[in-house]
Amino acid sequence: MYAIIKTGGKQYKVQAGDVLQIEKLDQELGSEFNIDQILMIGGDKAHVGTPTVKNAKVTAVVTKQARTKKVIVFKKKRRQGYRKFATHKQDFTEIFVKSITSPDGQVSKSDATPDVRDIAQLRQDRIQQKIADHKARVSATNADVEEAPASKKAKPAAKKPAKKAAAKKAKPASKRSAKTAAKKAAKKTKSKK
Repeated sequence: MYAIIKTGGKQYKVQAGDVLQIEKLDQELGSEFNIDQILMIGGDKAHVGTPTVKNAKVTAVVTKQARTKKVIVFKKKRRQGYRKFATHKQDFTEIFVKSITSPDGQVSKSDATPDVRDIAQLRQDRIQQKIADHKARVSATNADVEEAPASKKAKPAAKKPAKKAAAKKAKPASKRSAKTAAKKAAKKTKSKK
């Protein structure tokens, strides 16, 4: 048996055991509620509503209250210098269809159980886990720093020969300047003679 329901200005085809995302409802997480706006019930015997089917209901359980993924909203008019950029996240409610009751009294129930997830609590748990991991990494690096003072003393000794090498390179440059000065002096003495 299936039903076509209307909620949040949209129509959905549902069966017992379906999980679907609909527009946000003011229902508590894990609460069970009835959807009364049923446009049609199909199956062995079809019931078409005018506009809704009377004495029919769909029982649903709220499994999640969250927001969709971020959508980019970009507007542009070319050659006019007009560009607007925004993002949007839409609130939604995820429901689990527990049962469908037709006007005859026939009931189609689901064998599965709803998986209720509190997104805000999961997010807080993830943040706490990241903080704990960060603290563990910091304490591990602090332990490495305490063990490594001997290796740090060796590093400055390695830097000193590099400075000497730089100083050796500078000496030939000063010899060259002395040679050029000597050549200039020789030219002056030649010009005086």
